Amino acid sequence: MGRIFGARPRATPETHRATLFEIFFDLVFVFGLIRVTTFMAERPTPVTLMQGLLVLLLLWISWLVYCWLANHARIDVGVIRAGVTVAMAAVFLVALVIPDAWQTGPGATRSRLILVLAYGVLRVVDLVLFHWVAAGDRQLRRTIRLYAISTALSWIPLFLGALFGGTAQLLLWAVALTIDMGGGVVASVRSGWPVRSPDHFAERHSLVVIIALGESLISVSAGVGGQMIRGPILLAALLTLAVIVCLYWLYSSSAATARQALMTETGLRRAHVGSNAYSVAHFPVVAGTIYVALGVEQVLASLAHEETHESSKWMPAVALFGGAVLFLAGRATFLGLSVRCVRPGLFVASVAALLLLPASRYLPGLAALGLLTAFLAVLLSYEAWTRGRSGASVDPAES
Repeated sequence: MGRIFGARPRATPETHRATLFEIFFDLVFVFGLIRVTTFMAERPTPVTLMQGLLVLLLLWISWLVYCWLANHARIDVGVIRAGVTVAMAAVFLVALVIPDAWQTGPGATRSRLILVLAYGVLRVVDLVLFHWVAAGDRQLRRTIRLYAISTALSWIPLFLGALFGGTAQLLLWAVALTIDMGGGVVASVRSGWPVRSPDHFAERHSLVVIIALGESLISVSAGVGGQMIRGPILLAALLTLAVIVCLYWLYSSSAATARQALMTETGLRRAHVGSNAYSVAHFPVVAGTIYVALGVEQVLASLAHEETHESSKWMPAVALFGGAVLFLAGRATFLGLSVRCVRPGLFVASVAALLLLPASRYLPGLAALGLLTAFLAVLLSYEAWTRGRSGASVDPAES
């Protein structure tokens, strides 16, 4: 293996931080998120929301495996940089064909196969590079081999779903991605994914959440389009900014606590925190943020174009408050798996958002957005007040 790849990879030090090349890699991930949001906005139905969730999970796994790779070796130098560039092209292809991956008719199967093959390429590249990076580390190589088995098994239903299309595609891809994601968790439980640089690992996950929050800002432009800015549109845009600010502060306070917990853990316990609290629990945080962005786009589109179609009556509320439920539940799980001491109020917040969903369904889009803004502002203020009362500096979990 060494003769094929040449010079040995450069291991990341304990104090490693995110590199410019990793952030450049994230730009392709941003493109993928935009494509998913656009796809769901074009045909806002329950089935489309589920299809979008599956594609988001596929993109999340695609990003995640290279986040782990970068935590073990510098991906911005040598052969690894070339391999990651190939993977970047594969992610770009996946994102490009997302809107066509769920279509029926001539050419649809080809688009689905392109997606599956591109996804297979980026996963093979990651596994090969990771196995090479792990030379001399028997435990890590054993973990990679275990994960490679589940990854290979997941490709069977993924490929069959691409061939069949329709409902079979939805079910088979759900099975495939569950196997793929679950395989990484099982491999972590059996032998662990070592977190070499906790600071880098926490930073990368925080950056990807900020990227998802940025998608909500992009959705304002997508919803308004080239229409003239009127009073209701301006108000909706300002409410969107307020929502993003609230989500950011809710996440950042939790991230600070969890990062400290990750840095104090060692060995297998740190590996489990990295795998479960970060790799798994961050997915609903990111997915919830994207659904909020979708709701924002629907609200702005209805205001800008004065749409009155039936889906506009329920779509903004489901996307806005359903996204908030996912975000808050993911944040609570993230803290629970990292600091292992979370007050029940964090989970109650997601339940409260869920209870608001039925009522918001009957509100105009702008009113639903205003209700979500008020709810998040009250939640953020309450957590700040409880922290101040207990004398805690940043820890919402122990207040």
